[in-house]
Amino acid sequence: MSDRLSGQGLTLGYDRRTVATDLTVTVPDHSFTVIVGPNACGKSTLLRALARTLKPRAGSVLLDGREIGTRPAREVARILGLLAQTSIAPDGITVADLVSRGRYPHRGPLSQWTPDDERAVRTAMAETGVADLGTAFVDELSGGQRQRVWIAMVLAQETPLLLLDEPTTYLDIAHQIDVLELCARLHRERDRTLVAVLHDLNLAARYATHMIAMRDGRVVAEGPPAEVMTEPVIEHVFGLPCRVVPDPETGTALVIPRRPAAATVQ
Repeated sequence: MSDRLSGQGLTLGYDRRTVATDLTVTVPDHSFTVIVGPNACGKSTLLRALARTLKPRAGSVLLDGREIGTRPAREVARILGLLAQTSIAPDGITVADLVSRGRYPHRGPLSQWTPDDERAVRTAMAETGVADLGTAFVDELSGGQRQRVWIAMVLAQETPLLLLDEPTTYLDIAHQIDVLELCARLHRERDRTLVAVLHDLNLAARYATHMIAMRDGRVVAEGPPAEVMTEPVIEHVFGLPCRVVPDPETGTALVIPRRPAAATVQ
């Protein structure tokens, strides 16, 4: 059986600008796939296409072997959840109310709130550590707390596929680790397939089970992190001469940029 989510021969862009041409990717089932690459290389554009929020100009995104754009939105939302790069909560909404919105795909327009809905929301809030914030207003929370609440909302959808667009943006290093540990636990303990766009190569190498490296709208390398996080690949993708050594804490790849030849110690 083929992997559940893939993009075949994709041409992607905005208005008159083309970002990627003839782009083909496959997300391995049960993986924690991380997409890396320099700014404006097409990482988030690819994720948006996989999530059906950007229509390809050519090619197709397949979900369970069917073109994702031909499937009802509610049906897709029961399979695939998306944490967008910028999420804005309505004014005055509480944490519990926002997380409850994740149950939308499972409810009809006139359906009543069910015990299954309540269980899903409570479980999502507990897993993300926001159970004690249910009555708090989202716009009064810290950045790290808000990010956990948004993840809780996506988890309440109870989808087997979860896409996260730069989930650690604007967070300090402690909160970045916090969010990625949560994602890793969801992948490991709940058998979720996760796809995330990350900028920090060392965090990507630490948490990913599969990596996709992009440059100029094309996939340059993909596979296990140990095969992607090599000095030649990183220099080609980012134009960054570096050394790659084992992380003393995890044994995963650790990227150390080389100093310019002209640099001197002051």
